[in-house]
Amino acid sequence: MAGNSNPNPVFQLFSGSTATGFFDSSPEPPLPPPPPPLEVLSSEVSSDVKCTLEQVEVDDLTLLKGRVSTKEVFGLPNSDLVPGVYEGGLKLWEGSMDLIRALRKEVQDGHLSFAGKRVLELGCGHGLPGIFACLEGSAVVHFQDFNAEVVRCLTIPNTNVNLSDKFQSTAGSEANSCAGAELRFFAGDWSQVHEILPHVPNPEKDVTSSSGGNPVSGYDIILMAETIYSIPAQQSLYGLIKKCVSNSGGVVYMAAKRHYFGVGGGTQQFLSMVEKDGIMTAALVAEVADGSSNVREVWKLSIK
Repeated sequence: MAGNSNPNPVFQLFSGSTATGFFDSSPEPPLPPPPPPLEVLSSEVSSDVKCTLEQVEVDDLTLLKGRVSTKEVFGLPNSDLVPGVYEGGLKLWEGSMDLIRALRKEVQDGHLSFAGKRVLELGCGHGLPGIFACLEGSAVVHFQDFNAEVVRCLTIPNTNVNLSDKFQSTAGSEANSCAGAELRFFAGDWSQVHEILPHVPNPEKDVTSSSGGNPVSGYDIILMAETIYSIPAQQSLYGLIKKCVSNSGGVVYMAAKRHYFGVGGGTQQFLSMVEKDGIMTAALVAEVADGSSNVREVWKLSIK
């Protein structure tokens, strides 16, 4: 932003600030190239960053939320995001809680089952929706965030502590067993991370091999909260969704704000892009208008 000594612009997504930096017409500096996609092993959890725990209540469900400092992890002041450098993964956004509430209702109403399903959480941060999917009996839960540092310092330890509390009697010290579920963690930009995700169909490779292997069929359920704030990133995100979701009944649950003031994204703008593409259909699952912030929504996307 013009007049900012920090070469990386900082956006406060949920602030009601009227700072003129939001509306500065000066061109933004080019973003740095994204880090290469990689799998982060659960054994690579950071031991150098202090993570304090807090309880969060989602109706009658209690989960644990880790808290770490962006300054300690990235050397940055506490901020919502720095585009292309840090994409907000250390903060627990409102949409994550909205998404879990909506998923619980979908399960209770018989519209959704996680049992035995392959689940991918995009832009996971704390990973609470993915943790909920695991608690509901998913066979596979994969977590993705832009920053490997977020995965090491927050996602993995947060997953460990939540699942060890829930499954201590059966999982013992192996928190990531999750009653037999496959938990894996990935970092990378949405334009590239499909290259390393295990359940992304590849027409060139997913031909039944001579050894009798079965082609990859995609993720049954994709979860994402507060991922559509950036208009430039939406094409990559939507492209990734179409690469990842199963063509056989796969669904995407998306929690987001109707508008992200100052950065241009939002559900209406994103769904307009989806409608123009013509491949997926969208249905509103929940709306949250509590007066404390912009209207928030949860949508369900599926292949037509």
